[in-house]
Amino acid sequence: MDREAVLEEASAPLPVYLVACAAAKLDHAAEARDLYISPWFRKARAYVERTGSPWLILSAKHGLIAPGAVIEPYDATLGKMGAPARRLWGARVLDELARVVDVAAPLIVLAGRSYRAPLWPSIAPRAAAPMEGLAIGEQLAWLSRPTADI
Repeated sequence: MDREAVLEEASAPLPVYLVACAAAKLDHAAEARDLYISPWFRKARAYVERTGSPWLILSAKHGLIAPGAVIEPYDATLGKMGAPARRLWGARVLDELARVVDVAAPLIVLAGRSYRAPLWPSIAPRAAAPMEGLAIGEQLAWLSRPTADI
């Protein structure tokens, strides 16, 4: 590797993980990282925290939220929204991403199709969805493996 390539690699931003929210929640306000209590979300959280990379939560109600943001429980999913509302949600999340994430940072999306679809046309060149096509049990197994396997 030449000197320029080494310097470029050394200065490359860490990937940012985008993790979908979950329906199962605590019954009181809490930091977003703790509010979602489904086994899938807990494994996704543990996985991204093992990577040491920054992460954000894709929330059907709030858009893009930091794991430490304190929020109240809510009952909203993208699956219950019509196509126009999902497009508006996607535009809101893309605007928030542009403000808080380095445009050079790769995005790793740990979310189902309903959360990815409104974002994908804009983020595809810099994004990956490593669990795409996996059944829920396969996703749980994928999230349980060591991050060095990726």
